[in-house]
Amino acid sequence: MIEQQSVPPPCRGLRGSRGARFRAGRTRSRGGRGEGRPPLRADAGRFLILAVVFICAACGLVYELELVALASYLLGDSVTQASVVLSVMVFAMGVGSLLAKRLRCRAAVGFGLLEASLALLGGCSALVLYAAYAWLGETRYALVGFSLGVGILIGAEIPLLMTLIQRVSRQDAEGTVADLFAADYVGALVGGLAFPFLLLPWLGQLTSALLTGAVNAVAGGALVLWLFGRDLTRRSRRLLIVVNAVVLALLATATVLVGDFERAARRAVYGEGVRVAVRTDVQEIVLAGGRGGPFDLYLDGRLRVSGRDEFRYHEALVHPAMRGPHARVLILGGGDGLAAREVLRYGDVREVTVVELDAELIRLARTDPALSALNGHAYGDPRVRAVSADAFTWLRGGRGRVSGPSGAGGAGDARAGPGAGGGPGGRGGFDVVISDLPNPEITDSTKLYSEEFYGLATRVLAPGGRLAVHAGSPSAKPRTYWTVDTTLRAAGFRTSPYRAVGGPATARDWGFDLARLGPRPPPLALPADVPRLRSLGPSSLAAGAREMERRRLAGLTASTLVRPRYG
Repeated sequence: MIEQQSVPPPCRGLRGSRGARFRAGRTRSRGGRGEGRPPLRADAGRFLILAVVFICAACGLVYELELVALASYLLGDSVTQASVVLSVMVFAMGVGSLLAKRLRCRAAVGFGLLEASLALLGGCSALVLYAAYAWLGETRYALVGFSLGVGILIGAEIPLLMTLIQRVSRQDAEGTVADLFAADYVGALVGGLAFPFLLLPWLGQLTSALLTGAVNAVAGGALVLWLFGRDLTRRSRRLLIVVNAVVLALLATATVLVGDFERAARRAVYGEGVRVAVRTDVQEIVLAGGRGGPFDLYLDGRLRVSGRDEFRYHEALVHPAMRGPHARVLILGGGDGLAAREVLRYGDVREVTVVELDAELIRLARTDPALSALNGHAYGDPRVRAVSADAFTWLRGGRGRVSGPSGAGGAGDARAGPGAGGGPGGRGGFDVVISDLPNPEITDSTKLYSEEFYGLATRVLAPGGRLAVHAGSPSAKPRTYWTVDTTLRAAGFRTSPYRAVGGPATARDWGFDLARLGPRPPPLALPADVPRLRSLGPSSLAAGAREMERRRLAGLTASTLVRPRYG
């Protein structure tokens, strides 16, 4: 006989005064059949509940990771976004666990409705967040709201499942709790691995959230209607069927329309001129305009290049560093080819190595008509070698994917570390290193502005070589800019800070640091053989240097890998 378990008294929604059929039903006696035989044996019913626990845990973690990933993409600073989402959700799960006590007497129908609500809320969370960003320009309140809502619903799952499994389980309460948490943790593992390695690369953020919601709804509804359907009143069964059908219909409709939604949202964010939008393993790349109009390049929603004034940025970044020997030049980042364009204007440059993390950006810089025209077809120059690799790893001597000029074929695996083209074991090091990387306050970039990173850069510099660093906006983020300067000096460099101002169309400014090893900072001037420039001259360069000295912040601490100081 199945061991009786202590459960809450039944209430409306359960048929019969003895509660769930699994608890009240009798198994076969020696002489014949008991009455009220359940649809499954107790062990099979327990296994089915644990399987649903596994699925719900996987879905719940996917919802969490979707919120963190999309918030990081839309707002930046992944550490802050992860901290907000996870802390709010853990708090909300505790609230949900407390609220679930009110549903334990209606555990079956309550769990079915809870899973349908969670499927709708979690499945549509990414869609609503992206809509808020595209059309309202604000996602923080929606992010906190979804974190609270999803957390409360996830927190209510385990208490209700505990009640349901006790109606069918032969085990003692302690063993049941152990089984529930084991299934929950294993499900979370599978969901956590499926999101970055399967769902995100193959389906994208919006579709993967919608599909996860559909799986969640089917699992919860099937468990209640199949395993506990006989214990529900006709009204409760009808309610669950209608609610789950509506939720699945909404999720399916959103999935069908997600492509149209993404195009409309991109137009709202980037304007009507979007020509290319591609999600790579690294970032989202959007190319807008360029066919007779101004060209814009967006990386993860942030304007990276504006054809209206990009020359102001790249002239200021490159040309002061070219004063002195510059036969061999290393560009860290700069996959758009625009820094390489400026370097190649010097006829005595023999070799340019571009180390860019995103191979797709390099491909677009070669093949997109507008971007390749803007960079002067830099990747078609035989002096240019492009390497697809993380700059930090590459400086340590790691491997990357090397690709030569566009006429020389595609990329292939090759030894692409500095030892293959400069630095220790190379051919004397680079005369100039240009760091054209995303802003340091973006969390994924902080290691590329660390003392350790600049220490690695010293190993690839030739004697007397210069390092030019883009260090963010000195007016919008002065503390970040001067932390970069402090970090460079902590790594042994002497620095000459300066800034450049964008055109009136964008009203931006950029801060730079020209650095070299030795007792004195490098002179801040243009080379004698400088080509004709559109914006930068000796007077504007000197004015930018004076302005930065006037704004200097003292007493800052260098940023390291284990103690990042940006944000």
